[in-house]
Amino acid sequence: MTLGVGSLGGYALLSEPALRRERPRGRDVAIGFGAAAALYAIFRLGDPMARRIMPAGAREIAGIYRLRTAAPRPAIAAALALVIGPGEELFWRGLVQQNLQRAFGRLPGMLIASSCYGAIHLVSENLTLTGAATTAGLFWGGLYARDSRLAPLIISHVTWDIWIFLVAPTG
Repeated sequence: MTLGVGSLGGYALLSEPALRRERPRGRDVAIGFGAAAALYAIFRLGDPMARRIMPAGAREIAGIYRLRTAAPRPAIAAALALVIGPGEELFWRGLVQQNLQRAFGRLPGMLIASSCYGAIHLVSENLTLTGAATTAGLFWGGLYARDSRLAPLIISHVTWDIWIFLVAPTG
């Protein structure tokens, strides 16, 4: 996953010169942490519903969290913070969503990009993960559609990934 997402993030940086010029601002940190906390709250509320609504929800959520044993936690945290979170935001919001918004308008572009972001997770054959990715994609996509800033989204994505996966899982 690290290699694939890192490649997508690199492609986005090469394809979209404006992405290389964006720098975090002081306010981006507060927005990023606040957005991560809000998304975590959404997932805390949604976890029990996913377990009830999805036939294999509990098993699929447990399967996701079993991946925490695939490598040492510091290595997982580094991959999430340095490659996966930034790479997904650069590619899905900075390249895909930005271009779809240019072509179709802000809201339609965001909805198409978020749908694609969620749909790509279908290859996992984990419908609960696909639903979670779609939810997160809509959340971050909405923030990007509103502000057109990647820095707070990268901060949010990295913070949320590490928090929900390594620090305080929902299940």
